[in-house]
Amino acid sequence: MSAMSLRLPESLHRHIKQIAEKEGVSINQFISTAVAEKVSAIMAEEYLNSRAKRARKGAFKKALAAVPARKPLPGDEL
Repeated sequence: MSAMSLRLPESLHRHIKQIAEKEGVSINQFISTAVAEKVSAIMAEEYLNSRAKRARKGAFKKALAAVPARKPLPGDEL
């Protein structure tokens, strides 16, 4: 594990402290989790973009054509 010095505006630090206390975690754990969530979101977006670039419209239409035509389940209607 590595250490990092981080400068935050007082108001943001105050909010982080309040939320961390409410969640029952340390400020360090809260910030680590928040950063991990952001990294995960960015990596997921990059992955999905790379998958989208490989997509073929014809293959998508073929997959949709294989879906049976039936009424939606209750609650799934448009």
